[in-house]
Amino acid sequence: MDRRILRRLQNAPDIALADLAKKSASTLAVVSRRLSKLRLEGIILGKKAIIDWQKLGFDVEVSLRITLDKTRSRAFEEFLEAARLIPQVIELQTFVGRVDVRLSVIAEDMAYYQNIYRNQILKLPHMSDVEALLHISRIKSDEVLPV
Repeated sequence: MDRRILRRLQNAPDIALADLAKKSASTLAVVSRRLSKLRLEGIILGKKAIIDWQKLGFDVEVSLRITLDKTRSRAFEEFLEAARLIPQVIELQTFVGRVDVRLSVIAEDMAYYQNIYRNQILKLPHMSDVEALLHISRIKSDEVLPV
């Protein structure tokens, strides 16, 4: 039952509870209880708006692969804390390997990106190396799980 509910929610997150119950072949009460349980257990984290940043004028997206100076005991924590404060950083990911962190940065144009890079990114603590990859196109962006 939970998987049926999750499949339908992934495809239509704003579906009415009555419609969700009907499409899940269950009752309103059962679906409501299951949804509460799924939220309580942290399986359903919430609903979100997916925004097309380009339509808002952000035509540049750059992926920055960053290697940190790991000789400092709090390098990760201090770097991530500072990076979170940059509004144009829309995604932060950490890795195990040669690259420690990836930042996804959006900007209106290259001049604006260059300003962000010079005045904010390069001032982040504990960076030992940074590689910039200019985003050309998004082929697939999907968080739907095969449940």
